[in-house]
Amino acid sequence: MTQAVLPFLRAQGNGHIIQISSFGGVTFWPNMGGYHASKWALEGLTDTLAQEVAGFGVKVTLVEPNNFATDAAGSSGVHAQPIPAYDGVRAAVTAAFSGAPAGDPASAGPALLKIADAENPPQRVFFGASSLPAIAQVYAERLKTWDDWADVSALAEGAQR
Repeated sequence: MTQAVLPFLRAQGNGHIIQISSFGGVTFWPNMGGYHASKWALEGLTDTLAQEVAGFGVKVTLVEPNNFATDAAGSSGVHAQPIPAYDGVRAAVTAAFSGAPAGDPASAGPALLKIADAENPPQRVFFGASSLPAIAQVYAERLKTWDDWADVSALAEGAQR
């Protein structure tokens, strides 16, 4: 779809591409590797696309919804045959998500329109109030690990720290 619409947006000198990823595109849960791989790929594609088309007046926004009351985990999804060795991991993930408040998909529409109508839309935006605190913790942990291992990073390129 993006490839099909880009020639028209470039020609008119403006436009806005909105892509839908997931909170799972910046974090992760066990037993969902394929899902996360596809969402993380979309994250990279969107960041790259935004840089490529900015000079043509085209904006790009990636919407990253958190938990919404949809049937994504139900019969509308494709599910792999469970491997019994991971029953405990699967149960822990299910327990972590059970009872978590889910967003109303009908409320996402007005939020999406607000982004579409914005003069300076965000390149990334979370849908779901619990996303930002959770991601702040994930990134704080990543930054700490990268900092703790900075000497090894420098060593890998021949520098001493």
